[in-house]
Amino acid sequence: MTQAAQPDGTSAIREAIAAGRTSLGIELGSTNIKACLVGPDHEPVASGSHAWENELSDGVWTYSLDAVHAGLQGAYAALVADVERRYGVRPTTYAALGVSAMMHGYLPFDADGALLVPFRTWRNTSTGPAAAELSALFGYNIPLRWSIAHLYQAILDDEPHVPQVASFTTLAGYVHRALTGRHVLGVGDASGMFPIDPATGDYDARMLEQFRHLAAAKRPGLHVEGLLPQVLTAGQDAGRLTAEGATLLDPTGALRPGVLLCPPEGDAGTGMVATGSVAPRTGNISAGTSIFAMVVLEQPLASVHHELDLVTTPAGDLVAMVHCNNGASELDAWAGVFGQFAAALGQPAEPDAVFGALFRAALDGAPDGGGLLAYNYLAGEPITGLDAGRPLVVRTPDSRLTLANFARTQLYGVFGTLALGMRVLHGEGVAIDTMFAHGGLFRTAGVAQRLLAGAIDAPVAVGQTAGEGGAWGIAVLAAYARAVSDAADAAARDDGEAAPALDAYLTDRVFAGVRLDVVTPDPADVAGFAAYLERYAAGLAVERAATEAL
Repeated sequence: MTQAAQPDGTSAIREAIAAGRTSLGIELGSTNIKACLVGPDHEPVASGSHAWENELSDGVWTYSLDAVHAGLQGAYAALVADVERRYGVRPTTYAALGVSAMMHGYLPFDADGALLVPFRTWRNTSTGPAAAELSALFGYNIPLRWSIAHLYQAILDDEPHVPQVASFTTLAGYVHRALTGRHVLGVGDASGMFPIDPATGDYDARMLEQFRHLAAAKRPGLHVEGLLPQVLTAGQDAGRLTAEGATLLDPTGALRPGVLLCPPEGDAGTGMVATGSVAPRTGNISAGTSIFAMVVLEQPLASVHHELDLVTTPAGDLVAMVHCNNGASELDAWAGVFGQFAAALGQPAEPDAVFGALFRAALDGAPDGGGLLAYNYLAGEPITGLDAGRPLVVRTPDSRLTLANFARTQLYGVFGTLALGMRVLHGEGVAIDTMFAHGGLFRTAGVAQRLLAGAIDAPVAVGQTAGEGGAWGIAVLAAYARAVSDAADAAARDDGEAAPALDAYLTDRVFAGVRLDVVTPDPADVAGFAAYLERYAAGLAVERAATEAL
């Protein structure tokens, strides 16, 4: 894949847009809502974005639904403006459309569709008792951020809204229902609401029954299966854009209803698609406000580990996930400080230039970070057992505080908790051929990629879509749904072949011939990061003390 095509020689793209043969993906990330338009060949041809931020309200990390609606409209309007600027045509319909968003969390609604409590995002860590009890009951790790943990914690706390819950979903599921009227969810995102049985591709029946008996003591008659979204796999028809949904996206009225939608997915699933890593022994790492690794398993894990979540690919295959609440936000904050310093010297620099300078400096840092430690904990971190976070830079008197060591340590800080989780995965004997990395952290060529390879001691591949991320991934899933639908129509006419499975579709139609830059671990980086990680693990005592004292 390449970056969005330029206006020169774009008559074919213009014609595809006008004829509705492009696919649109919209992803609601933690700090940015991005829309990506792809042509019939899956190349990104236009994009738009809208910045937003979560807020801490009454101790809950949340986004308002008004902010969701405004952000959708802002990102879509920016995309349309980009299309008009590049190609001189305004899109009125699409071959297919898809929505993805940050996974997990809790959005409960009453029978009239009213939100009962503010959206509780993946970032909240208030569900400890519920997650622990469910994990023990199921014999299956239930992370703090999973939707079922939020629901059960509300039951344990006897929250007054619980009797009114008629449905609950994730952010992607909410937006999809607003666009189509259908209460459905892609299997990858659904696997972060309640455990999925890979054999059936649906919620695990045994665990549903166990939950029913558990909840009956406090909420007799509560049947969680009636509240959860219907599970769909990649390629299935997830509904059509309604007139109300078209107006929500495009209040100007230019967008027509009737567009096919693919199943809504979480950002983990779109990351797998965006990196072509949906087959066993493949994996990907996505770095943004959070950072997580996804590894497609050949077989179930031998043991239950609180560091590892079991989710699925958009096609329903089992995946081990190492999810860290804290990613690159603290690194972003430090880059902002250095940008302000440059401006104070009378040498203002664009953010990309500041990041580039910091990243290049990191390559000159000592392999172990020169004795420095960086904790990027703006929020609690379940993998390390912390309910709250305190960003810290820690060093000993004999450490070497240089720009290079500071920059390298900040990047190491992004990867620290992830590496702790990956050690558990390696202990299970899980084989990984190559890890694919994506997200804005990898736009500066060769830096974060090299340090990540050293941190996980495995080859790391970055493709030309490293900066496109999940919006492109969900656009590809939308295109796949259209391909499956078209193949079904052709089969009904007895003049076509069956649609390929998702992994074959990605390999043969999306990533065929795509250039990948693969970096193998440098032994010095591997040894240096291992030394850093030992200090990092020991230094968590400082982080815990800070959360208790401040």
